[in-house]
Amino acid sequence: MEEKLQTLRDSAAMRWTALLLLALAMFCSYIFMDILSPIKDLMQSTRGWDSTAFGTMQGAETFLNVFVFFLIFAGIILDKMGVRFTAVLSGTVMLIGGLIKYYAVTDAFMGSGIETWFTNHLNYIPGFQELGVAPFYEGMPASAKVAAIGFMIFGCGVEMAGITVSRGIVKWFKGRETALAMGSEMALARLGVATCMIFSPFFAKLGGNIDVSRSVAFGVVLLCIALMMFIVYFFMDKKLDAQTGEAEEKDDPFKVSDIGKILSSGGFWLVALLCVLYYSAIFPFQKYAVNMLQCNLTLTEADPNTFWGGSSVTIIQYLIMLAVAVCSFTSNFSKNKTAKVGLMIAAVVALVIYCWMGYMRGTAETIFAVFPLLAVAITPILGNYVDHKGKAASMLMIGSLLLIICHLTFAFILPQFKDSAVGGVMVAYITILVLGASFSLVPAALWPSVPKLVDEKIIGSAYALIFWIQNIGLWLFPLLIGKVLDKTNPDIVASIAQVKEETAAAVTNGLMTPEQAASQVQAVAEQAAVQYDYTWPLVMLACLGIAALILGIVLKAVDKKQHLGLEEPNIK
Repeated sequence: MEEKLQTLRDSAAMRWTALLLLALAMFCSYIFMDILSPIKDLMQSTRGWDSTAFGTMQGAETFLNVFVFFLIFAGIILDKMGVRFTAVLSGTVMLIGGLIKYYAVTDAFMGSGIETWFTNHLNYIPGFQELGVAPFYEGMPASAKVAAIGFMIFGCGVEMAGITVSRGIVKWFKGRETALAMGSEMALARLGVATCMIFSPFFAKLGGNIDVSRSVAFGVVLLCIALMMFIVYFFMDKKLDAQTGEAEEKDDPFKVSDIGKILSSGGFWLVALLCVLYYSAIFPFQKYAVNMLQCNLTLTEADPNTFWGGSSVTIIQYLIMLAVAVCSFTSNFSKNKTAKVGLMIAAVVALVIYCWMGYMRGTAETIFAVFPLLAVAITPILGNYVDHKGKAASMLMIGSLLLIICHLTFAFILPQFKDSAVGGVMVAYITILVLGASFSLVPAALWPSVPKLVDEKIIGSAYALIFWIQNIGLWLFPLLIGKVLDKTNPDIVASIAQVKEETAAAVTNGLMTPEQAASQVQAVAEQAAVQYDYTWPLVMLACLGIAALILGIVLKAVDKKQHLGLEEPNIK
């Protein structure tokens, strides 16, 4: 019996290859997104970025998306121009923003005319300043201002890429393994978080000479790779359209009423609010997590002259991390029971070895790098379950509950183990792994639910609106965490300010050279950077989890009443 000619998406190998290209691009972008997160202490000591400056710069990533509504325009571009055009555009925009951020943290920027201009300007932004949402403020280091501008541009590209990838997966997998595909893409992409945590400090401290610009340069190279992945996907997607006869550009003009249709859906609003609450408790936390561990654990960093303190151990540990990810991920797809069990055992053994190596190295960034590993293992399982069994709304409630428990553990239990090096690290590892597992529930359950709530022709705009609402939280909470840290740790802020004042006076009176003054300020800043009390920022994030849990309960009730289909399987 002859069947009609198959398209690329009818081939499992081809559609999963398309997914791999999209996942690799997002993997690279996730690395750059958090490239400075594991070296917050170095940014404070070498560039003078206090917690407020660091948080303001990190929050700038989503500023244009939120306040200039760029994400809404990105959704319109996606719906009208199609997946492949928007993918290449987003990769290009990310790279431009990355290059600007790189320049801001280089030595070439320090002492330049551009630094002088930014020091004297953009200290007051009319309108935004009065509302308390300005991306710059008086006293903000010039390097942080320029880095913020680059991060804003990068943020436009990465969020555009996010909605494009979601739409691309729907295009290639609709009616098939949608949740499994989305969960797998996010699981693989989030390995970028672990990669960033391991290699950003590695490049910053390479050769014993601290240079934070090397970390950002590493991220920029990966953004070039992301753009190449999108270009290869462009040609695959074009061939698919040639086979199916689908038009990449839509004939229907965009209508404002399309957005009205989306916003009139109660289910859409519940999913969108769940998204902003959940992601606001995760992504902003990632930017401070390493510093939080530095402040709450007793870590003895290995001697650089030993194996544990050398550069080779970084590569070895990363390879072991990849072994954990590969074995745990592929075990989900193994049909042979013996092979499946063998892969799971290998993943567990590799994970234990990885954690032991992190403890021996004595660095917070290698401890937090386990964050996505459990997610990589269980996200395909969860996605497959949603595809065949449903229960997406229930999974979101479980994820919210785990989120609350983890942040409260970091806030109140982890500090109790500060005097116990082994105990503190064990609590940290377990909590980080569970937090990563809770995070995996979102891509597997939430994103595949969106096509059930809106028409297919405006799904790009629907994802854009959700991402825009999400970006409000991603802009606000890095800023809030930084401000809360400085407000709840006044002694640290005051001590740094006092040293700056005293050294400035000493330089003026000829008692100290500018180099000696800078060295003394840097020494005090290095010590202060690992003494913050993170209790209240963590409580604030736990409250987001509580709100998300309440919304999850409401969403499940609404789904039952209105028959939205969120608890139903994707494959029928």
